[in-house]
Amino acid sequence: MEEKHHPLVELARDTIVRYVREGSGGQPPGELTPEMEQRAGVFVSLHKRGALRGCIGTLEPTSVNAAEEVMQNAISAATRDPRFPPVQASELDELEISVDVLSTPEPIESIAQLDPKRYGVIVQSGWRRGVLLPDLEGIDTAEYQVEIARRKAGIGSHEPVDLYRFEVKRYH
Repeated sequence: MEEKHHPLVELARDTIVRYVREGSGGQPPGELTPEMEQRAGVFVSLHKRGALRGCIGTLEPTSVNAAEEVMQNAISAATRDPRFPPVQASELDELEISVDVLSTPEPIESIAQLDPKRYGVIVQSGWRRGVLLPDLEGIDTAEYQVEIARRKAGIGSHEPVDLYRFEVKRYH
């Protein structure tokens, strides 16, 4: 019996499969679930055999609803993550997909207001910005979480930064 996934994850998977095989992501479902109707930033993460295979997202909504946000970010995670080559049709059955729906990021005064299990972080210095989702394997301290986000953005450890935190609802 095939495992049943959350509708947002099914939408991401269907979009990726259709895009990789046919070159088009298709249309959002005719009937949207409440999670699909809201406007929110969304990250789509792809793993293959436990290793990251792609992750792209938006911190704030860019589409009319989360369904379209998921579809756009699913295609980007599969084909436009600069760290990986585009997903091939032969890989589709091996992909594990998760969808994170973000709360609105809020500015924080210090690293003490972070909890890497509960909050994602945005580290910003000028136009450079690094993001790290919450509750990632191996990220157990706020200091380490911020360090990785700084590295992703090319921000030095002694440069002043603005910090933001956000929560997610993660769907598998």
